[in-house]
Amino acid sequence: MKEFKLPDVGEGLTEAEIVRWHVKPGDPVKVNQIIVEIETAKAVVELPCPFEGVVTALMADEGETVDVGRPIISVDDGTGPAAPAVGEGTAGGRAQALAEDMVPEPAAADEPPAEKRQPVLVGYGVKPGAARRRPRKPSAASPATSSAVAPAAPAVSPAAPAVPARPAPEPAVRETPPTGSAARRAAVLAKPPVRKLAKDLGVDLATVPPTGPHGTITREDVHAAVEAAADAGRTAPQAVPAARGGEERIPVKGVRRATAQAMTASAFTAPHVTEFLQVDVTGTMEAVTRLRALPDFAEVKVSPLLLVAKAVLVAARRYPMINSVWDEAAQEIVVKHYVNLGIAAATPRGLLVPNVKNAHELSLPDLARAIGSLAETARAGRTQPAEMSGGTITITNVGVFGVDAGTPILNPGESAILAFGQVRDLPWVVDGQVVPRRVCTLALSFDHRVIDGELGSLFLRDVGAMLEDPLRMLAWG
Repeated sequence: MKEFKLPDVGEGLTEAEIVRWHVKPGDPVKVNQIIVEIETAKAVVELPCPFEGVVTALMADEGETVDVGRPIISVDDGTGPAAPAVGEGTAGGRAQALAEDMVPEPAAADEPPAEKRQPVLVGYGVKPGAARRRPRKPSAASPATSSAVAPAAPAVSPAAPAVPARPAPEPAVRETPPTGSAARRAAVLAKPPVRKLAKDLGVDLATVPPTGPHGTITREDVHAAVEAAADAGRTAPQAVPAARGGEERIPVKGVRRATAQAMTASAFTAPHVTEFLQVDVTGTMEAVTRLRALPDFAEVKVSPLLLVAKAVLVAARRYPMINSVWDEAAQEIVVKHYVNLGIAAATPRGLLVPNVKNAHELSLPDLARAIGSLAETARAGRTQPAEMSGGTITITNVGVFGVDAGTPILNPGESAILAFGQVRDLPWVVDGQVVPRRVCTLALSFDHRVIDGELGSLFLRDVGAMLEDPLRMLAWG
């Protein structure tokens, strides 16, 4: 029998969610057969089986979040020994041993105490011979036993030292028999671990109906009492009427949790600055139309985003510090002479930012193909962790949602992000005349530890100039 443990499919990931199983117990599997889809903090990944055999058990349910290193499936490869019988050496035997009661079972009325062997404290074995239980306090059920009578002295074996008997209490002093809940608590039978559990959960054992042998309260009885109290609280009438429509709670996990953690860390670590620039992109829109008619772009999608990406790559070459990062541990600024261009993509699983590796080396048609491939893969939910790591600068296209501008938050490990707003027809002054033009707003957020106001402004200005006149991309690139 072999167990397949959840691997780390990303860079330092600690957990993943089981999205969908492709096999079930009893199915035969082969090496490298896809058996499960998991969702990490970065992507949905298909895992192949490293064994050949028959699936014996799925150790995690769909929708369950599993820690890296935990077994998720067991496969019988036909080479292992037979499973041991349930006994002292198995989990069943251990469970049976743990089920043994530390509290002595009540003796039958006709059973001599000397013939009964009773367990003592756990870890000290069983004491041979007779064991005397401390007399219980009198209860309301037996008031006749409440008289102060001295307990009989135990029989002392020859080898045991003499133990002086306790003096009997004075006959004049009589203990009032407990009544009500006090009497119930005195008569409660429960193991010490169960009593501790009840104390931790705030449960009064006197109110718990016992289901164990001889009226003993078990752990299940305590948990049932807690659930009953919770159900009673939920079904209790509310003083304030509930709002119409109700509420929905969405677990924060996978990509959403990773995005939340990354954005929180970025917002409270890097001092953000955002600058805005309105740009006449009429020339860019005309260039897009002409590019679509060229044979080199016949099978790829050409959009304004393509020329925005090209302008960012050219401007990053002109201002290398924009493509750098702050290394807090080393107290250094790391300037990267390559551009892994991130393109933010909205998917049903949340925001993903895959990046085009070495985008600065690509021709315009190749850049168009790479951006189209990233978008298609992200929408299909097949983006791999490697495609989202190592980004150096990012573009987020908020214009596709009809938004003019925003203040984007940096991706951790980057120092700049450009938001591209929607393109609209607006009145614009050209050669002293007000004419309609295609206008958009660019917003650049940057890490002020690395990029000062001058550098950020120069970079944003040049990107805008290239979108106003795309020929500048050829001149500067």
